[in-house]
Amino acid sequence: MDAKTSFPSIVGHLRGAWAVAAKFALDIALPTLCVSCREPVDGEGVCAECWAKLSFIEPPYCPRLGIPFVYDPGPELLSMEAIANPPAYRRARAAVRYDDVARTLVHALKYHDRTDLAPTMGRWMARAGRELLDEADVLVPVPLHWRRGWSRRYNQSGALAQAIGRQSGVKVAAEALRRVRATEQQIGLSRAQRASNVQGAFKVAPDRMADIQGRRVVLIDDVLTSGATSDACARALLRAKAAQVDVLVFARVVDSHKAPI
Repeated sequence: MDAKTSFPSIVGHLRGAWAVAAKFALDIALPTLCVSCREPVDGEGVCAECWAKLSFIEPPYCPRLGIPFVYDPGPELLSMEAIANPPAYRRARAAVRYDDVARTLVHALKYHDRTDLAPTMGRWMARAGRELLDEADVLVPVPLHWRRGWSRRYNQSGALAQAIGRQSGVKVAAEALRRVRATEQQIGLSRAQRASNVQGAFKVAPDRMADIQGRRVVLIDDVLTSGATSDACARALLRAKAAQVDVLVFARVVDSHKAPI
């Protein structure tokens, strides 16, 4: 083997070995802890015991809202919520119920810089929203207002959208939808107050209309509670001539009276 051609190869192997050794030393010094119970965990963000406590949403569920049914009522039967108050978006899907472990994951991603959780959470979301993603042209994360984005430094919905985009191969239009008006935190507001709070708060950027017009859009967010934010975003996307809008979230509140956020 020629010395000139073998030297870069040797350097590459040495760099790879050094990276493995450095990661091993770091894992010993600072082991990854389960975000829920703080026990050591290998790479997934939650330990096996906490993972087993997550309530993944599986069929049967409302084909419109994705709300799980206690029993199978038959094909295409809508929930009472979907009949009484149909949303602007076409369908909603969620990976898990918003329970204690899901809340811990969401808060860690949202408030504690745990962006390392996004790939795992995004993978679960991609599985839950497979039928939506198979039809999708573009993923659009629910945006933060620029002031909140400045203070938080990243958008958790954007991190999830990027992870889902890598899983599914669907394009992410991260800047297509803008939050043009600062809104209050939705925590503690009633359903009517939530809807009023986000009314007119979202708009598709004029220079990004081409990303939306005629496209089948999947809106990405971390949690769906009353659906007010998703509905306001969907209306803005439909005004920009989106062909259809679906919603994919990590967790949804199944009973908002028992699990307020």
